Amino acid sequence: MALPDAVYRDFLSTLFTMTMPILGFGILYLFVGALIYLKWHDIAIGVLTGSAVVITGARVVLIAAYHKAGGSSQDISKLRNWERRYAILTYLFALLLAALNVRALMAHQPLIHISAISLIFTFGAGIVSRNASRPRLCVMSLALAVLPTAIAMLVHSASDDAEPMHAEFFALEAMLLLTVAAMSLGSVQHLYAASVEHLTTKHDLAKLARFDPLTGLPNRLLLRESFQRSIKSAVPTDQLAVHYLDLDGFKSINDQHGHPAGDQILLEVARRLTSTIRAEDIACRLGGDEFILIQSNVQHSDEAELIARRVIKQVGEPYVIDGSEMRIGVSIGIAMAPANGIELERLISCADAALYRSKAKGKAQLHFCGSDDRVAPKRAAA
Repeated sequence: MALPDAVYRDFLSTLFTMTMPILGFGILYLFVGALIYLKWHDIAIGVLTGSAVVITGARVVLIAAYHKAGGSSQDISKLRNWERRYAILTYLFALLLAALNVRALMAHQPLIHISAISLIFTFGAGIVSRNASRPRLCVMSLALAVLPTAIAMLVHSASDDAEPMHAEFFALEAMLLLTVAAMSLGSVQHLYAASVEHLTTKHDLAKLARFDPLTGLPNRLLLRESFQRSIKSAVPTDQLAVHYLDLDGFKSINDQHGHPAGDQILLEVARRLTSTIRAEDIACRLGGDEFILIQSNVQHSDEAELIARRVIKQVGEPYVIDGSEMRIGVSIGIAMAPANGIELERLISCADAALYRSKAKGKAQLHFCGSDDRVAPKRAAA
């Protein structure tokens, strides 16, 4: 199932908050591996332990590099690359766990066996609790750690040993390990489904709080946030234009053809606005038939006038709704920052006053905010 980008970002970010668990488990592997090596002086155990230390270090470095590169705010394609690197290192560590257990099972020493196998159970519990948001990662990691270990147990059970019920107990332990792994994967499936539902609902609600439900354009809340970002990122020579738009003749569309036709007009107006402005500009619906455009990186007021005239032309083109041709227009008032202020509400008020002058001049007009346009008179409905 393809996840919405916002949900995927949240899921991935949880993987890269695991520095302490990863470091702690690496130290635990080092401790167990060192004890086995001191008892056996086995070169293979030493190599496995050293490799686990290297992989643990690489995992910690990867997490630090991810955050340094911008964390979850990076492009989705880059995030998928980070996830692949994270998964590869996790799989390598799971294989090292399995290899340690396979080596430990070559001798009939219960204490060493218990120490090594405890790492598998600890690893599995950590994978389920921390990485359930990435089911494939959990499945592959558990499989790589558990299956070789279970096979080694079954092989060990077939070896000669004088202790009664030796083979049966090792076979039982292999079955228990596989059963616990299967139960863990069931928990992963449940946790993942619950997390997807929770985060999807969370982001849907966040979208509703910031976007107009009819047109999908940003609402006043998101407009304010975007405006603040534009102001902060602007260089001293840049200006910013606030265009206040009010549709001409929209009320008559509602009266003659009904509100469904009016809604279709608003949807088409929103589409035309977003196709007219630049990618860095913002189109917002305030409500009713009123819209705001935020035009950033403006070098001269002529640029604001140019886009306003383009909007007037585009919005004024005919609309075909249910086979009927309809026409509306748009009047625009423009306020410039910093000339007319740098606070959003002040600029909107100034642009609204300029819009009143545009309405007074007739349909499909534009007017810049001037010294007399500080308080917007109440406008009659178009």
